[in-house]
Amino acid sequence: MYNTADLQETVDEIARVLGASATLEDRSFRLLAYGAQHGDIDTVRQESILRRRASRQVRDYFEGFGIATADGPVRIPASPEVRARVCWPLRHREVTYGYLWLLDSGELSDAVLHRAAPLVARAAAQLAQEARSRQDLGRDLLALLSADPEERSAASIELRGPIAAIAVRESSERVAELWTLPRGVLARAGSPVAVLAPAHLAGEVAQTLQAAYGTAAGLGASRPDPSEAWQSWREARQALRIAEHFPRFAPIARWEDLGVHRLLARLGQADLRELAAEAVALDDELARTVEIYLDHGGHAQKAAAELGIHRQTLYYRLGKAERLLHRDLSEGDDRLVVHLALKAAHLAL
Repeated sequence: MYNTADLQETVDEIARVLGASATLEDRSFRLLAYGAQHGDIDTVRQESILRRRASRQVRDYFEGFGIATADGPVRIPASPEVRARVCWPLRHREVTYGYLWLLDSGELSDAVLHRAAPLVARAAAQLAQEARSRQDLGRDLLALLSADPEERSAASIELRGPIAAIAVRESSERVAELWTLPRGVLARAGSPVAVLAPAHLAGEVAQTLQAAYGTAAGLGASRPDPSEAWQSWREARQALRIAEHFPRFAPIARWEDLGVHRLLARLGQADLRELAAEAVALDDELARTVEIYLDHGGHAQKAAAELGIHRQTLYYRLGKAERLLHRDLSEGDDRLVVHLALKAAHLAL
């Protein structure tokens, strides 16, 4: 990995050579280093420094100038909210790893910018080295997340807690650039994608990946000890199953928010099928009717409204379901069995 102090030293030197305020961000617009201030700064730069990351609106605005694929400095004109600046993509071997931002008071000519070219190349190489290091760590990630103690002991990754695991379903149409995730996050493509992040970043990373793939995601509970990361990974995969089968938890299911669904997620297929068999006598219409009725705690008016039917129709369907199941939905134990059976049916293969 790059040395943070070395990267900061490079940015400070760029700011000195150019006589301009300099900010360095990674590909996801997360602040990595910033140089000494030269003159006034605008709100965008101030917010980036204070919040350590640009907002989605700011990112969309600047990316509209083609900075992600540019081979050299891109001049961003001034606007009522933004001062004129230069964005210098940090590219190494035709890959963009981050951005150097320079506030331009009109003195950053091409000749002046050329003075900093070697320093920019150095910063790009430092970020590229970080990305390669993370790819190497990613190869050990699955061993670290294995339920087998021997496999975990063979992993060479050293982490600090607290950490949390994320499971995201890949998309055949969209690809997420895993190497652009914040520093300290480990990721490996697969089915599902495996991600391990510092606990304070896990929610944000889950949202980023879910949006990138356009699919569901599961977030395991954080663990203070990295040696327990495999448990969070197991929870993340189980939470992903719940998100994919129960829309109310989508698009991101947090293990800690799943309630009784955590118990269902832990059941094997044989147990799920056995439980689901308790409601197998119901056709799709009756099953949906009873499930919605029980989801609303037996509140007939709310259930009928969601189903778009008259309450008398609801009562007729419920009575028919009771006869088929030989259950009394006014009795607590019977309601519990039927409700769990209907939930299990969603997960049973």
